Amino acid sequence: MDLCSRGEVKRLLDKYGLAPKKAFGQNFLVNPGIPQMIAENSYSFAALKGRNVPHGVLEIGPGVGALTCRLAELYDKVVAVEIDRGLIPLLGESLAEYDNIEIVEGDVMEVDVPSFIGEKFGDILAAGGTVSVCANLPYYITSPVIMRLLEAYPLSEKVPFEAITVMIQLEVADRFASEAGDSDYGAVTASIALRADVRKLFNVSAGNFHPAPKVSSAVIGIVPHGGLTTVYPEVKDSDHTAEEIGSEALKLISLAFGQRRKTFVNAASSAYSKEALTTALDKAGLRADVRGEKLSPRDFCRLADLLL
Repeated sequence: MDLCSRGEVKRLLDKYGLAPKKAFGQNFLVNPGIPQMIAENSYSFAALKGRNVPHGVLEIGPGVGALTCRLAELYDKVVAVEIDRGLIPLLGESLAEYDNIEIVEGDVMEVDVPSFIGEKFGDILAAGGTVSVCANLPYYITSPVIMRLLEAYPLSEKVPFEAITVMIQLEVADRFASEAGDSDYGAVTASIALRADVRKLFNVSAGNFHPAPKVSSAVIGIVPHGGLTTVYPEVKDSDHTAEEIGSEALKLISLAFGQRRKTFVNAASSAYSKEALTTALDKAGLRADVRGEKLSPRDFCRLADLLL
């Protein structure tokens, strides 16, 4: 079954009385090369741990299964969470030949991520294997899904995914992959950086989808690092815990980018005295008139440590 054929996708949707739903941001891939590239890029992160251990992957929003079957050809176990109840029987048909796929009806935004991963991939992890996440995410829910996956775990620990490989809107991909000082750098970028590194992998034009979206897409790899100590090694010598510093850093990030045209001092003065902010900047070796967009994740952690 060619799940990237426009005709086959239409046949399947018609058979089950379905149509792409704007409410769920459904745009189905119709170029077979794209899901293959996404799956291979996803698996490449897991393969670094060796091919002699089992590898599992959580897919979010399998659609008609074009990416799911490619993942099943590489990973030992695929668990795909689909919010659209109407697609469940369709997926049962389109993925019938694979015995290593489990389809779960549900909303990933309502899932207890650590418990779910433990339940579905406990055998993989017990055997010393890896768990990854892969998805073609609807544009409207990109940031919430990614942050839910990352924030499900303490800042002091490494997020236990080898990588989160996702296709998202090109503009958002550029934002996530930006660095302090870049025009695209923002609150979500800095927040993700406290837990992971972001790599932009490749672009995907609108013509690769049915129906074609109005914007281009890109695939990124979000690779968790060692936790807050990777970003701010000085936490080991601090009087505050990684969780305390991380929580305060997230607060500062929100304040700094909530009014990004203002200097950091003015933007954060609703929660801290200007004197305390100026003193912290001086101790951190930063200009008193610096703006939030110039502050790196490490800078935010250092300032958080000083302001606690």
